[in-house]
Amino acid sequence: MTKFKLVKSDGVFTIKNLNTTIGFVRFKNEGEVEYIFVNPIFRKKGIAKNLLKLVQKETGKRLILQKPISPLGSKLIKSIENI
Repeated sequence: MTKFKLVKSDGVFTIKNLNTTIGFVRFKNEGEVEYIFVNPIFRKKGIAKNLLKLVQKETGKRLILQKPISPLGSKLIKSIENI
């Protein structure tokens, strides 16, 4: 089983394992998500949703995603409308 490590820095959460970066999100304190990325190998495992939940918990704000939003980002938004 792969162990993940969460690295938190100013406005960025990064999830890593021993070999690679799994995904990361860059955000502002107002809840605005500037960029989110999940390594294609690790997609469809809830990592993006978990990153966004971390942002919401950290900021205490409703999430706002910066535009432009990719087709994958649009799907993500629909799946997290209740966050």
